[in-house]
Amino acid sequence: MLKEAVSYSIAEGESVRIVQVTDPHLFADPEAQLLGVNTGKSFDAVLNTIRAVDYPAHLMLATGDLSQDYSAESYQQFVKAVTPVGLPCHYLPGNHDDPRIMYLHMQGEQIFGQQRILAGNWQILMLDSTVRGKPGGNMAETQFELIDEAIAAHPECHTLLVMHHNPIVVNCTWLDQHCMDNGAEFIARVAKYPQVKGLLWGHVHQCIDTHHNGPHGSMQLMATPSTCIQFKPLSPYFALDSVQPGYRLLELKADGSINTKVYRVPGNHFSPDNNSSGY
Repeated sequence: MLKEAVSYSIAEGESVRIVQVTDPHLFADPEAQLLGVNTGKSFDAVLNTIRAVDYPAHLMLATGDLSQDYSAESYQQFVKAVTPVGLPCHYLPGNHDDPRIMYLHMQGEQIFGQQRILAGNWQILMLDSTVRGKPGGNMAETQFELIDEAIAAHPECHTLLVMHHNPIVVNCTWLDQHCMDNGAEFIARVAKYPQVKGLLWGHVHQCIDTHHNGPHGSMQLMATPSTCIQFKPLSPYFALDSVQPGYRLLELKADGSINTKVYRVPGNHFSPDNNSSGY
């Protein structure tokens, strides 16, 4: 049985505008670093950039790995950081999160853990791709059932599917070990729905914009940089990139098309430790 969705009133014909942040990897200690980058400060820098751009967004999506140390304080710090942005924030878990601790401490008037969002001509589904105790992901049958039931309930809505793990390989050998292990099946199954217009995820700490040509046309596939460290694209071994933390803006148009672009923090304030061999 479908649980109630969070609904937003959007004017007829108006686009749904979204900010996506992902993989902040926050610690209980606000001074803690991940591979040479203070994740709290880099997250604040991303949020400050979002506020400076003044994009007229309706909501924010946070797509997992909010914490690095599974602490209650890390989730509380996330809520404290995003609250001044003034947007409703919808979140889902990543492989570095503890869902039990996350759901307990992600509390606030505009903080939502529900899996369904209805906004204008769109339905957004926040899917759980995590597997307990493993860095890689899997789309469980319960999540396929959610997709089936949600689309059946609102067949008139265009649909955006959001998750943490990448359903496609990104040609980083070390990282592709930890992708969604049934990603090809996932894409094949959801592409059968004409309503599904895009897939959006985090996890890979890099920007990807591509598409899948399915039976109902092109479906956009989008990965977004982390708000902290970045992984070097197309690297067979673990390697960090020197580009700055980033975020994604999306415009879900009433006709089902998606305009989107990744932006990064200006300057060169966050430099990782390139001698690191992993994390």
